Amino acid sequence: METHLEPLWRELMGAELRAERHRQRRTLAEVASTAGVSMQHLSDVERGRKDPSSELLAAILGALGLDLPLLLLRIADGALAAAPSDRRVAPVLSLRSSPAGPVAPPRGGSGVTLLAAA
Repeated sequence: METHLEPLWRELMGAELRAERHRQRRTLAEVASTAGVSMQHLSDVERGRKDPSSELLAAILGALGLDLPLLLLRIADGALAAAPSDRRVAPVLSLRSSPAGPVAPPRGGSGVTLLAAA
């Protein structure tokens, strides 16, 4: 029987925080300074070695200009994409777009589609 170990939450979160920092082409020092934390502590969070408190996470997200719900959706998408094929489901984050540019969200909606699997 094959055992599949789930990735740790802190590893998934840290990887996404680091990916966002890289997308913004910012250094560890820049984000750490803006968030008010040491570079070592931010590095430990990004590498999944430390669980940040909710206050620290808020500071890092603020420094990156990232909202918590979007972070959660990105983490879910990454985890779903990495899931074994027999457990794979459609992505959680589906931003509406078209070749002509973004499509207006449905009336009363945010433009983000959430999917769940049984």
